[in-house]
Amino acid sequence: MSATISLQQLTDQLDQLEAEAAKAIGAAGSASELEDLRVGLLGKKGKLSAVLGAMGKLPGDERPLVGQRANVLKEQVQGLLGERLSAVKAAAMAERIASETLDVTMPATYTPAGHRHPLISTIEEIVDIFSGLGYRVEEGPEIETDHYNFTALNIPPHHPARDMQDTFYLSEHELLRTHTSPVQIRHLEKNPPPVRIVAPGRVYRRDAVDATHSPVFHQVEVLAIDEGLDFSHLRGTVTTFLQRFFGDLPVRFRASYFPFTEPSAEVDVQWRGRWLEVMGCGMVDPAVLEGLGIDPERYSGFAAGLGVERFCMVRHGIDDIRRLFTSDLRFLEQF
Repeated sequence: MSATISLQQLTDQLDQLEAEAAKAIGAAGSASELEDLRVGLLGKKGKLSAVLGAMGKLPGDERPLVGQRANVLKEQVQGLLGERLSAVKAAAMAERIASETLDVTMPATYTPAGHRHPLISTIEEIVDIFSGLGYRVEEGPEIETDHYNFTALNIPPHHPARDMQDTFYLSEHELLRTHTSPVQIRHLEKNPPPVRIVAPGRVYRRDAVDATHSPVFHQVEVLAIDEGLDFSHLRGTVTTFLQRFFGDLPVRFRASYFPFTEPSAEVDVQWRGRWLEVMGCGMVDPAVLEGLGIDPERYSGFAAGLGVERFCMVRHGIDDIRRLFTSDLRFLEQF
């Protein structure tokens, strides 16, 4: 500005600033642009402040006239900024709504609900029953050593009992476990009695594939070690489990042989008018306890094992074990 200035000059500048502000505000397309305009027009170093700073060169009676005009302009600019900001926000919201609109008349994409495989649900039910009886779930590796799978279970090399379990050997000393009993040995090595565990898992044997045999199947084994346990505790536990799973059916025990239990028994349930073998059990052989450094004079225990596929097939009336492994949806959707 020049050294001298008149009232008319300042008034003209305010009129020009009003026109510029209205045009700039009307063209602004975002909240950030409007904020920049507000600062440039009304800020401490803005254009309106520059005009007001020149009022000191006017006579005293003219200054109120410029101040009054500047206040009117300030209110006008603030009003324009507010109106434009509301319009910008409304336009942005309308654009967002348009871009995110869902066509509720379009046909839905149907995704059928999944469910547990019958083998998985059978394992869960068995484990849940034993958990309710105070047993803790334990798991172990599927690739085992000869020691844990056989020797520690009172099955030394060349023992005829090894012929009962045709084994997949990976090397001279490594194999695919033939039962989940190694889990019991591993647990007892790290946990002194009393012990109550249930060990579910996948096992492998070189069985021919037919309606009742598979080289891959599932077992659940149970172990209890404590002072004073005898066959009556084993019988009561197994009977309770079977009657909870199958219902209130007759249960019988038949003498049998397992290298790691003595005495041993096969267990049957009377299912639909005939006796059906479902699991094996017995008192833990003292030689197994001694091999783990557990005093068999102080502690005794029992073990039991079952094939999950057998329980699943009996429960659901499945006639061929291979149906459980074919992933045939026509079969699996029935469960």
